[in-house]
Amino acid sequence: MKIIDKTPLQNEKGEIGLIERIQGTLKYGFSWYSELEAQKLVIAQLDRVLEKGFILIRNFTLPGVEIIEPIILIGPPGVHILHVTPLTGFYEAKGDQWNTVNNGRGTPAPINLMSRVARLARALQVYLERQGLSVPGPVEPVLMASSPAMHIDSMRPAVRVVMSDAVKQFAGSLLQARPVLQTEFIHELADRIINPRPKGAPQPTSQAPSSVAQPAPSRAQAIFRASEEAAPLNPNDLGFAFEEASAQSLVPPGRRETSPAKPLPPRKNSARRVLGMTVPQLAILAGIFLCWICAMAAAIIYYLFFLNL
Repeated sequence: MKIIDKTPLQNEKGEIGLIERIQGTLKYGFSWYSELEAQKLVIAQLDRVLEKGFILIRNFTLPGVEIIEPIILIGPPGVHILHVTPLTGFYEAKGDQWNTVNNGRGTPAPINLMSRVARLARALQVYLERQGLSVPGPVEPVLMASSPAMHIDSMRPAVRVVMSDAVKQFAGSLLQARPVLQTEFIHELADRIINPRPKGAPQPTSQAPSSVAQPAPSRAQAIFRASEEAAPLNPNDLGFAFEEASAQSLVPPGRRETSPAKPLPPRKNSARRVLGMTVPQLAILAGIFLCWICAMAAAIIYYLFFLNL
């Protein structure tokens, strides 16, 4: 498996220093570094199973929008978005709901990972279609657990859920799945993701091997494509306000719950950024720097007035 690592703030050796770790935490959130470590565990397992026909793109930022696709896995079965979580404890994936379970009772989690990974997949699909790339079938979202201490009770989940002890089984299922992408198109697709080109640029066909019949696109897919082609790409449509939004309209019809999807909440304007960070993040960084200055001043005073007596 070919791995293309686009993780921000890391050096040539793939390491993240202390300063970069603080900067990344302020910019991407407190779970950023732990999610990177969780990704390494899952990628190592996938790399031992998947063969040469697969390409994995790690932490790629979609151009023009502040969205990082955690893991893009491209192979003969299609395109998958993998979101790896380092959480521990008991959780419940019920339809498009993501709940924490305490004493047998489920309550909505602060961040809906089902909705998040579904929207990551939708963002990548729109990104590909804006370049005129037609991929058989939708981009499939997958939520993965890296810790054996995390248990997920799945009841018709809106996205595929894989626990830590089933990562190799998931990889094996990809090897046995029906191929829909040719090797040439897999490499072309990976290149177009990293180096996007205008929609009018020539591209190879994405037809599957001749021995495999291609299914006709569904009516839902046709409507989706028509609606996306009707309007230009708006970065706000791909914004990362995923936490509480419903993932019901983002999954294949066969896996949806019977209850209607809830309307999306109104989007908030993007926070003003300075040097790539918001004002609260800059305030936190300034506070850390001030504490460091105070500590250094105290050390100097102690050295001058106490050790020289």
